[in-house]
Amino acid sequence: MIPENPRILLTNDDGADAPGLQTLQAIAQTLSDDIWTVAPRVEQSGASRGISLHDPLRVKKLGERYWSVTGTPTDCVMLAVGSLMGDTPPDLILSGVNRGQNLAEHVTLSGTIAGAIAGMEQRIPSIALSQTMNFRERGSAPRFDTAEAFAPDLIKRLLKAGWPENVLININFPDAAPEDVTETVVTSVGRRDRALLQIDRRQDPAGRDYYWLGFQNKLSTPGEGTDLEAVYAGKISVTPLHMDLTHQETRDALAAALGGGEETG
Repeated sequence: MIPENPRILLTNDDGADAPGLQTLQAIAQTLSDDIWTVAPRVEQSGASRGISLHDPLRVKKLGERYWSVTGTPTDCVMLAVGSLMGDTPPDLILSGVNRGQNLAEHVTLSGTIAGAIAGMEQRIPSIALSQTMNFRERGSAPRFDTAEAFAPDLIKRLLKAGWPENVLININFPDAAPEDVTETVVTSVGRRDRALLQIDRRQDPAGRDYYWLGFQNKLSTPGEGTDLEAVYAGKISVTPLHMDLTHQETRDALAAALGGGEETG
């Protein structure tokens, strides 16, 4: 049960000075006055669940209950819960608001999602928030006003409904003005078209090849009920995620084919 004035930990993967983190702080202030922020010193987009095992973490205090860390979002959450917040862990972790979408198979690459996973692993209710962009036009600025308009009430409704401790919530706000958002829907993880991957091969002055990886500014063909379908339609997507990556149907088929635990050799 989340208390009336919860202790909230904020993190992100865009960095401690990112505009989306300022939006997240504004969102959190509608929920509580006990807010703590621990975020990467530099951008960690695409860091996934990376953890710094071979380098020390440097911490800089930026304000009251506000630190930057020379590490990943996972480092930030672990350091916050294990040290910076003292003996009282957070009641809720909010990660974001990410500059750009965390949809479909790319949720496994996201540092924003990883921050929420780190909280979930410690049995702390955790929510990742992302503001989608570039669906209106390439290079358009993210509409953080949309996330700020809808997130407070949505988070309250989610906390009231509750979810299992081995689940995190992934929210994506559509690339639209607040007045153009149509509804909130609960979705499943979609899958992008493979053809959208773009590999740009170039040469440096010494004639050596290097590459830029990216994605074309095109919409995929979304499956019904997916996160992609929702944001394409101007809807807020709420996707419950969990870490059991076992494909049960294949597991059962392989168990039958391999004899289900019989000794080999």
